[in-house]
Amino acid sequence: MKILYVDDEAMALKYFERLVSPLAPVLTATSVEEGRAMLAAHGAEIAVLVCDQRMPGEYGNELLRHAREYYPGVVRMLTTAYSELGDAIEAINTGEIYRYINKPWELESLRADLKNALELAELRSERDSLMRDRLMAQQGQLLANRLSALLMVGAAVHSEDVEQALHRFAQAALRVGSTQPAIDWNRWDHADLMQAEAQRGAAIAAHLRQWLREFGPRRDGAGALSVLAQALGGELKGDHVQLADGTVLTALLSLPVGEWPTAPQCAWLAWLLWQGGLAEAVAVDGAWAVRPVEAAALPTDWLADAIERLGQGVA
Repeated sequence: MKILYVDDEAMALKYFERLVSPLAPVLTATSVEEGRAMLAAHGAEIAVLVCDQRMPGEYGNELLRHAREYYPGVVRMLTTAYSELGDAIEAINTGEIYRYINKPWELESLRADLKNALELAELRSERDSLMRDRLMAQQGQLLANRLSALLMVGAAVHSEDVEQALHRFAQAALRVGSTQPAIDWNRWDHADLMQAEAQRGAAIAAHLRQWLREFGPRRDGAGALSVLAQALGGELKGDHVQLADGTVLTALLSLPVGEWPTAPQCAWLAWLLWQGGLAEAVAVDGAWAVRPVEAAALPTDWLADAIERLGQGVA
């Protein structure tokens, strides 16, 4: 962990570095602009930002505000003369800084404040790491819940070979690589998330019904592939449909929370239901191809296996 000190006075930079370097490596900058550049280059290494208030051009609290927005894990501290205490109070009240350090510095007090700031930065880092792990687990669970919900939605709109269709859908998602749905955790609490996902399922059901009506009586072979090519915007090539972009095969799992699926994004699942799951997606020459397959017995635990692998990002 490093400390970034920003001050336009060269002597202050040297003095600070000499006093503080026993605690942690010190980076320095002579202006708000240089401070922003230093954060951009070393933001992941910087634990504490100490900034003087009175500098040519922008004031120090502008840099602290920038750090608060873009580097929230960095502990921010303002140092300035007593006559500028009003600036420090404003920075504290607006949440821009952790502590104010009066100039001229008192050595032991300065070191104590910085030691506490470094410890706080370490605690924040540990907290953020735990939070990332938790959010990743919740996102993996959401992906699994979506696959389970698609099985129920599929069964509600189509009565035949639904599991076979969802099995092929899950296989395609695993091969293409379904990304975790993006979730803005500042916006969604559990109840709102569940409501949004339920509404999402209702929207998918409506699109599936519409597609199945448009597809009409079931067709086989080239006729069925032609329907798929038109629905997905692919190209019919002999015994398969070629797709330049595989994300159309995974959109129903990967869309961000709160973003409703469109009719084209539901077409792949609708077509699989229409065909009873008798098709698979495979990689061909840097693209994706959908080709017919024969009926096969489903593994009894196919859904549990797909849920586990999707949650872990395993193909």
